[in-house]
Amino acid sequence: MHNSLRLFMPLLLLLALSGLLSAPVALGEQASSNPDYQQAQEDIAHGNTSERINAMNRLSRLGTAADADTLYPLLSDTDASVRNVAQAVIWQLWGHSGNPAIDIEYQQGLDLMSAGDLPHAIDVFSHIIEQQPSFAEAWNKRATLYFMIGQYDLSILDCEEVLKRIPQHFGALSGYARMLVDKGQFERALDYMERANQVNPQMPNAAETIQQLRRQISSKKKNIV
Repeated sequence: MHNSLRLFMPLLLLLALSGLLSAPVALGEQASSNPDYQQAQEDIAHGNTSERINAMNRLSRLGTAADADTLYPLLSDTDASVRNVAQAVIWQLWGHSGNPAIDIEYQQGLDLMSAGDLPHAIDVFSHIIEQQPSFAEAWNKRATLYFMIGQYDLSILDCEEVLKRIPQHFGALSGYARMLVDKGQFERALDYMERANQVNPQMPNAAETIQQLRRQISSKKKNIV
């Protein structure tokens, strides 16, 4: 890989670890009929900083992956504490499958990842995907694992499955970009990285990586001419 792009190398793992640390919690009652869920949505939209943070923490227990849509705008909030909580809660919500049995198995997969048992973790997430292919975060975790063992082509295929289900998934977008850099596909990498940064402007090194990709593309065009 070009030396100027080396700082991008840890990005996927950093994002994956962010998701790993934000482990799922058990869901409570049906959100649509839960007054606390409804109040949380109201506080996120109209509350002050403290109310929004408390509401996001409640939503992390009550919501589903679809509720992440409510929080994407908060990733650009002027308050750093709101941005940080929003990012953590989005990872939590992505990890909610809506099926308690799947959530237990998902946690087992996370535990295997943390322990470094990557082959067995892949088996767990593969089994989850077979049972519930609509669960995007299972695809994302397996994509991360394939990346970690150097199976980039398999990781890219899983990233594509994630993005079919959650187009705003900044972890999958940035991970995809990282692998496209390794393949020398700088234009496509830039597109995916810009999309990730648009959703989540606080990703580490994202702005610097975008600038480096633009310089690399410009240099490549000049050499062609």
